Amino acid sequence: MAEKKSKKGKYNKTTKTILGVLIGCAALLVIAYGIGVFYYSGHFLSGTEINGVDCSGKTVAQAEKSIESQIASYQLVLKEREDKSETISASQINMQYISDGGVQELKDQQNPFLWFLSFVRHQNYTMSANISYDEEALSTAVGSLECFKDENVVQPTDAHLEVQDGQYVIVEETQGNALDKDKVTEAVKKAIDGGETLLDLDQAGCYIEPSVLSTDENLAKQRDEGNRLLTVTVTIDFSDRQEVINGDVMKDWLTTDEEGNVDLDQAKVREYVQQLQYKYDTFGSSREFKTSSGQTITVSGGDYGWLIAPNDTTAKIIEAIKSGQSQTIEPEYTYTGYCRDTNDIGNTYVEISLDQQHMWFYKDGQLIVSTDVVTGCHNKGWDTHTGVYAIMYKERDATLVGEGYNSAVSYWMPFYANVGIHDASWRSSFGRSIYINNGSHGCVNTPTDNAAAIYNNIEKGVPVVVY
Repeated sequence: MAEKKSKKGKYNKTTKTILGVLIGCAALLVIAYGIGVFYYSGHFLSGTEINGVDCSGKTVAQAEKSIESQIASYQLVLKEREDKSETISASQINMQYISDGGVQELKDQQNPFLWFLSFVRHQNYTMSANISYDEEALSTAVGSLECFKDENVVQPTDAHLEVQDGQYVIVEETQGNALDKDKVTEAVKKAIDGGETLLDLDQAGCYIEPSVLSTDENLAKQRDEGNRLLTVTVTIDFSDRQEVINGDVMKDWLTTDEEGNVDLDQAKVREYVQQLQYKYDTFGSSREFKTSSGQTITVSGGDYGWLIAPNDTTAKIIEAIKSGQSQTIEPEYTYTGYCRDTNDIGNTYVEISLDQQHMWFYKDGQLIVSTDVVTGCHNKGWDTHTGVYAIMYKERDATLVGEGYNSAVSYWMPFYANVGIHDASWRSSFGRSIYINNGSHGCVNTPTDNAAAIYNNIEKGVPVVVY
């Protein structure tokens, strides 16, 4: 019985010891917990990050100091095209941290009584740090970037049409690397304000983009319509000469309106017509003329010849091209001659020699009349004007009225103002030197039979060469 009592006492002693240890551990835990609560009441919990800065166990002041240090070393990386990059640093823009109570607010959100959970549950905070920077310095920093230097800038190009192998093709746009400085500046400000460390300038829409892309429907429409017009050939007829307007000529004339419709540049077509004028207009020009005696002379003056009407001819060419049908046209003229050949006098004309006082009339190369005449009185200053003219009209039984005369004639063929060819029944002789003292008032007096022969074979517009 004594042994049993001794064993029970031993068990009781062990139990008391264990309980004592447990109570001691609990007490220690309580003390440790309390210490933790006390400590984390003034410090950030373990595992706390603010804007990527480890603030574990730091006071608000210490955390702000770390954030301030982070901002002082801040760099914004600008990702550019062609795998290039540049940076803007805090020092360049005089960037500074300004405490606004935001860190304190984050600290106040933490529960120090749950400090022990922070070892397994980290807390990452992102806040908009209150910062200041010099906007003028930022603008300078942006402007000094390598990407804005002229030698590094490649401007974008729009998709456009080019003629290749006689056909319009679409040339694709090019992106280039030109940046919009204002957009870059705004994007940089936004990135800095947001605490970003990387800014992709392409994604931010800072590059100047082509305004016309190769996929543009209007561009394709222009190509197709332009190619249709380029197949048109317009031949301009100048009798023994022609000018051909084809795709090679008109390719620089094609243009488009605001709606993308293909049109012809009227100014450029007008320039082309002016070139035709320089080449083909003969109105009032000097001419080489082979006389009946076989001598080649230069005849100046007069109002005979061809004069292209520029506006009407321009409109006619444009209309012909737009029709889409190849065709031959003639220019529109302000003045026309009798013959459109290079030699616009041709082989039907009247030839009058003042020195010889003689007149010849050729029709289709055949001599119809050869006759002596009397021209304007030389000594009275009424000389018949030299030059190349044209028969204005012809009239039977006309009365010629002027200062000091009133003459009835049977055949009247004026070629310049009141000057013309007519019969002169009052004269008994023609030719020689009669014109010097007893010439006409400027007209070409002709024997009646010869005047009749000319009248019966001549037409309005036939050239009259006086020399």
